[in-house]
Amino acid sequence: MRKAAVYRNGIFAGILMEENRKRYIFKYEKIYFDDIKMPAISLTLPKNKQEYTSEVLFPFFFNMLSEGVNRKLQSTQLRIDEDDSFGLLMATAQSDTIGAVTVKPVV
Repeated sequence: MRKAAVYRNGIFAGILMEENRKRYIFKYEKIYFDDIKMPAISLTLPKNKQEYTSEVLFPFFFNMLSEGVNRKLQSTQLRIDEDDSFGLLMATAQSDTIGAVTVKPVV
């Protein structure tokens, strides 16, 4: 199982997990969830106490990834399988993303 910490504007918002390539889980961190001033990280992942599960990487996170030639180049340079979206997300979304959300691996 791989885990990534999800931040919104540098504030820890929740955990994204890959149990296997067919099961992904996202859960908001309690402190972030309880703060009414903190917005949801995405319209498709509204603030909720439940765990969100999906058979594919959530579209919100998948859309943070490069496509086409750029994805192929990144996977080659980072030595990550081009089909490993979760691995590419953890390697490329740690800083300088389009938007307020960043994703960092949990060791």
